[in-house]
Amino acid sequence: MTKTTISTNSSPKIELTNTPLVGVKKSEPKKEKNITALLPKPTGWRILVLPFKMSEKTKGGVILNESTLEKQQVGSQVGNVLALGPEAYKGKRFENSGPWCKKGDWVVFARYAGSRIQIEGGEVRLLNDDEVLATVEDPTDVLHQY
Repeated sequence: MTKTTISTNSSPKIELTNTPLVGVKKSEPKKEKNITALLPKPTGWRILVLPFKMSEKTKGGVILNESTLEKQQVGSQVGNVLALGPEAYKGKRFENSGPWCKKGDWVVFARYAGSRIQIEGGEVRLLNDDEVLATVEDPTDVLHQY
């Protein structure tokens, strides 16, 4: 049995043993979470979109506080398509036009479109496939105001 001694300047010594404590389980090392496994899977004609997050610093060098960044993300009208539901862009509505976007595209949508879902690390939105207004190459080309 190994003993560990902890001593403070004026306190008596405390001796700890390496024997297991009764009724206490050893903590297991934390497993890395797969972020994509935590994301909701869109059903039907829905699209899962990650809203664009602004830079923490403006062009002029001003550092924005957390609440301002959160307001801008909630009011964001641009997002990255993470997943498409199995029925997205299928059916008579899209026979002639085809899909308006695909996984990985940056899309523009109305400010209050879709359902906001809070996940660890932020927010995602579930949009209907017909709520996509446009696609853009670079999300910073769209001005983000709240």
